[in-house]
Amino acid sequence: MPVPTMISLQKSVLINLGIRSAENVHYQLSPDELTEQTITRKEGVLNDTGALVINTGEFTGRSPKDKFIVKDTITSETVHWNDFNIPIEPEYFDQLYTKMLDHLNKKEIWVRDCYACADTAYRLNIRVINENPWSNLFAYNMFLRPHEEELENFKPDWHIIQAPSFKADAATDGTRQHNFAIVNFTKRIILIGGSGYTGEMKKGIFTILNFILPHDKHVLSMHCSANMGDDGDTAIFFGLSGTGKTTLSADQQRHLIGDDEHGWTENTVFNFEGGCYAKTIDLSEEKEPEIFHAIRPGALVENVTFFEGTNKIDFSSKKITENTRVSYPLEFISNALHPSIGKTPKNIFFLTADAYGIFPPISKLSTGQAMYQFVSGYTAKVAGTETGVTEPKPAFSACFGAPFFPLHPGEYAELMGKKIRAHKVNVWLVNTGWSGGAYGIGKRIKLDHTRAMITAALEGSLDNVEYEAHPIFGMMMPKTCPNVPSEILNPRNTWAAKNEYDTKAKELAKQFIKNFEKYASGASEETAGAAPKV
Repeated sequence: MPVPTMISLQKSVLINLGIRSAENVHYQLSPDELTEQTITRKEGVLNDTGALVINTGEFTGRSPKDKFIVKDTITSETVHWNDFNIPIEPEYFDQLYTKMLDHLNKKEIWVRDCYACADTAYRLNIRVINENPWSNLFAYNMFLRPHEEELENFKPDWHIIQAPSFKADAATDGTRQHNFAIVNFTKRIILIGGSGYTGEMKKGIFTILNFILPHDKHVLSMHCSANMGDDGDTAIFFGLSGTGKTTLSADQQRHLIGDDEHGWTENTVFNFEGGCYAKTIDLSEEKEPEIFHAIRPGALVENVTFFEGTNKIDFSSKKITENTRVSYPLEFISNALHPSIGKTPKNIFFLTADAYGIFPPISKLSTGQAMYQFVSGYTAKVAGTETGVTEPKPAFSACFGAPFFPLHPGEYAELMGKKIRAHKVNVWLVNTGWSGGAYGIGKRIKLDHTRAMITAALEGSLDNVEYEAHPIFGMMMPKTCPNVPSEILNPRNTWAAKNEYDTKAKELAKQFIKNFEKYASGASEETAGAAPKV
């Protein structure tokens, strides 16, 4: 069937939205066309491998304090309101919506029909409207792409309207400053203005799925990577930035389901996305060959700089930002699963880069401990990662991605616990951080050892070994593991001063307990009962 014409699209779709007089409407353009238009408009250039390189402008990352959810009958009693689930009144949304449409009516616009959720039972149709071609390329890369015959009768469940050049008036529009991202669950629209950072679109859809799927469908939505072995054994990897989530899930012996956003049903684990949005800081062919070779025609690279006098990317440069990124379709990865749907998981890995050297390199969690660690979402920052950080600093992010989860973390943890019990899933806590002392004293756990421990868990080699309980945190530590020195498996053994280890472990435990206090009222007794014992 033919793709709808521009005229029919404008009449049946854009007029209904309130866009009546846009200068020119581009519908469902190919990556090549979007790349060419970006270069013609002098908004980007090609690098030496043919990828499109752009600068997102003022914002090179998300702005969590400028993300709002419309507070109405759907959300007022369901959303866990806090300093990142920030309410905004419906009248401000309506006001900004009218202003944005007036703005777009004077612009050239790009429209794309796409969808989220690889499992068709949960498919969410999305119509994206952008004011520049490279933002539309990002939508092509990151969301799932309908077949041409599906476009004839495509009906969007949600709209994203993104206009980086539109700026709010904070004094009258109810925003904090000129940029904003607003989710309206009643009208099923996401408005993004004042920011060219493309990740706001991706995380906007992730946020709504984190509301809809657990709340309405009893599907656990997860901020994680996932892969699957040849025999159908699925593994899930949770972890905050710097813990090794992308590195450890990228296994040539296994099939990649996805690198960031997934849902867990009764029978499947499925990818929400159609692409990857990978960090490129310090990227090298040796460390991340799949990502390195995905930077080719069709890929969109953001906020990088070139070696002087060339169009070769300097991946070590932080001149614009440390949050340099590339988006590309999932099929750019050679071992990607298609469709990106795996079976129910056999193993879950919580990754943490513990800069205090307290956590064991691998340990097994009970269901209650898994729920507690999930609500905690712990890792640690080290000296130099942020201004003013001179020693290890704990970082907690509930569900390993707190800013994207509108419900109370206890709801997600409870749903996870039910699924762990129902499917008898092994849950492992893996420390990719330090051993033998804190950062600056101890040594970082070798990547080869971490890979060997994950392989042992996946292959079942840790099923029948002897374990011992950590005296404070309670996780079960294996006494032996293939291809890993036994002396590092209990972290206390790696410290020269055992008493100092005990003191530091209790201090870290107190940080966990303090962090959990903000969630205690919405967490189950089983979750709360798995707190460390001080």
